[in-house]
Amino acid sequence: MSTVADPVVVRTLQVTYGGPPVVDDVSFSVARGEMFGLIGPDGAGKTTTLRTICGLLKPAGGEVRVLGADPYRNRAAATRTMGYLSQHFSLYGDLSVDENIEFFARLHGVDAIGPKRTRLLGLVGLDRFRQRLADRLSGGMKQKLALACTLIHEPPVIVLDEPTTGVDPVSRREFWKLLGEFLAGGLTIVVATPYLDEAERCGRVVLMSSGRVLALEAPAQLRRSFSGVLFEVVTPRVRDARDVLARTLGETQVESFGARLHVRGEREEDAARVGAILEAAGHPGASVRRIVPSLEDVFIERLVSARPGPPTGKDVGR
Repeated sequence: MSTVADPVVVRTLQVTYGGPPVVDDVSFSVARGEMFGLIGPDGAGKTTTLRTICGLLKPAGGEVRVLGADPYRNRAAATRTMGYLSQHFSLYGDLSVDENIEFFARLHGVDAIGPKRTRLLGLVGLDRFRQRLADRLSGGMKQKLALACTLIHEPPVIVLDEPTTGVDPVSRREFWKLLGEFLAGGLTIVVATPYLDEAERCGRVVLMSSGRVLALEAPAQLRRSFSGVLFEVVTPRVRDARDVLARTLGETQVESFGARLHVRGEREEDAARVGAILEAAGHPGASVRRIVPSLEDVFIERLVSARPGPPTGKDVGR
């Protein structure tokens, strides 16, 4: 439930591009000083929702408020109070690190650029690269520069659209560490990401699919909401094992996770049945152990349950 103090409020949002809604009946609020995540695959509606929050798209229905103002009707307020980091690198490659920040500072009417720029570059670790052209930065350094440009006018709210897509794992960790430091300073952050491990860093997340909300909760509470119990299966012929279990238990009960399988059951004793099915199908010695569900497991479960039509197959425990 939102409160008057919530800096970002989205109510029954609907967005279209001239056809069926690409975002439909989406509602959430973001508390002051919270890191809030929009989670989902490509096409889930994350970017469209963020662009609407930034005032770049007009809602077909519902409403959006940022610090009490409609960002589409009041563009000046939205520009002043928000920073937006888009999905793709959008700075000027033929300008240096210093010049890019100065450009965005002047765009936002920031005075006394020097001290603010120096402080930001120190925070993001680019103070040694001030004269380097943006095109000559690594992927992770480009995102740090983009973050510095987003923050140069000191907005109370920043909106980040998949900021670490295509960035190496080390740079991803460094970027999220930076976000944590800015969050500790009171910044409100709304971030979209397809990475479930990044979602774990958010205070709350909304799981989205096909423009609709599947769930809205803190990551830990979402993991606890997983129904039944979860088993991990390890066996050399994992594809054949998946087909065997899917035919016996139902397609919705089995998911591939790299070289392992995740199988949903009703109770812990179902591990023995899974092992017996595999042994009878020529997989002796398959490892079956109970594991704690991850956020990805919860997302898949919610996605499957949201699909129309009756479930197929039988539950493990029946």
